[in-house]
Amino acid sequence: MTNLEKCNAGVAYSFADDELIARKTRAIVECERFNAIDGTDYEAQYEQLKRMLGSVGERVWIAKTFNCDCGKNIHIGNDFTGNHNLTVLDIREVRIGDHVMIGPGTLITTVTHPLDYRQRRQYMAEAQPVVIEDDVWIGGNVTVLPGVTIGQGAVVAAGAVVTRDVPPRTLVGGVPAKVIKTL
Repeated sequence: MTNLEKCNAGVAYSFADDELIARKTRAIVECERFNAIDGTDYEAQYEQLKRMLGSVGERVWIAKTFNCDCGKNIHIGNDFTGNHNLTVLDIREVRIGDHVMIGPGTLITTVTHPLDYRQRRQYMAEAQPVVIEDDVWIGGNVTVLPGVTIGQGAVVAAGAVVTRDVPPRTLVGGVPAKVIKTL
């Protein structure tokens, strides 16, 4: 298997692979193009998002500064707001439903690295997809870790670190995020 195939299968892969580096380099260029667009030119921003992401619904807005690792692994539904300084490390697929709002300074990551330093010295990583279902609100400065699904209608409090699935229609918060109440 190639490193990209290993990555897509959810097994350990080398992120120093030429194909993966080329993909990341393309994403850097596309993010720079997006971030260079006048902040009030919503049409140009939307068109650039449609070029750089896997799929984009209607009424999608992401504020500057936006960064990602691939772009084509990000799929966003309708009526999406991503506030300032959103980072999506989409080594694997990130699916975002309809009517989702994400606060400023949020990190969504699909990638992690081994605990064993010898494996990290070999540039090893693993990646798992992230799913954010419809009607989710993620507060500012949240971190969503690999393999997480955030259920429909859930709210993630500002500053939370989401390490496991969030049940639908719940409020979670803290480090690590825990259920605070049912909505």
